[in-house]
Amino acid sequence: MNAPWTATVLTIFPEMFPGPLGFSLSGRGLERGLWRLRAVDLRDFASDRHRSVDDTPFGGGAGMVMRPDVVARAVDAVRGEGAPGPLVYLTPRGERLTQALVRAWSEEPGLVLLCGRYEGVDQRVIEARGFREVSIGDFVLSGGEIAAMAVIDACVRLLPGIVGDAASLAEESFAEDLLEYPQYTRPRVFEGREVPAVLLSGDHARIRQWRREQALAVTLARRPDLLKDGGGKPKNAVGVRPAPASGEHP
Repeated sequence: MNAPWTATVLTIFPEMFPGPLGFSLSGRGLERGLWRLRAVDLRDFASDRHRSVDDTPFGGGAGMVMRPDVVARAVDAVRGEGAPGPLVYLTPRGERLTQALVRAWSEEPGLVLLCGRYEGVDQRVIEARGFREVSIGDFVLSGGEIAAMAVIDACVRLLPGIVGDAASLAEESFAEDLLEYPQYTRPRVFEGREVPAVLLSGDHARIRQWRREQALAVTLARRPDLLKDGGGKPKNAVGVRPAPASGEHP
């Protein structure tokens, strides 16, 4: 039997985990043994009595930088204990996280995630250990722990047995480089706004077409970059037209 997907988190705040990952889909999966989580305290690999993990930056400047020797000892230790998967350093200067990357990582045996603090991590250990630098968005957090939780949750929900209806994963945002179509539920009329009539028609072919058009329209309006290939040429955008008003037929 294969070992479950395993997330190994290198952090100075291991007590932050599992945090939100202990609830809902990921939490139930963790309880059932569908995936594993290990939070490793970087301070355990410090060499002084103060358990220091950072020092002042060469060249001057504000803040502190996480020491390469401390990080290297932590990485080597968890690798020696069998921690599987790619090495990922969460940082605002990294490449942008995508659903395609998440999907690929969910098919790995796990991930080792380094959570930076202060002004970041000494570049030498990033290069020496082969970390992939990844950002979850164009903004700055106090540390990498929340970003690591986001990455783990995104991967875990794709694992077998986590989501009850696996078909729902095929229709959500980014599944086909499109944002998801709008969703509606009861009541049929809310503050004068009606559910689009096509969704009440029972005509599944028309509903699929409507949802496809809605997904294309919202993607064109909010994330047109998703509708272009690597060379900047349009893709996927055939048949885009404005969304009909609530209660109207398309």
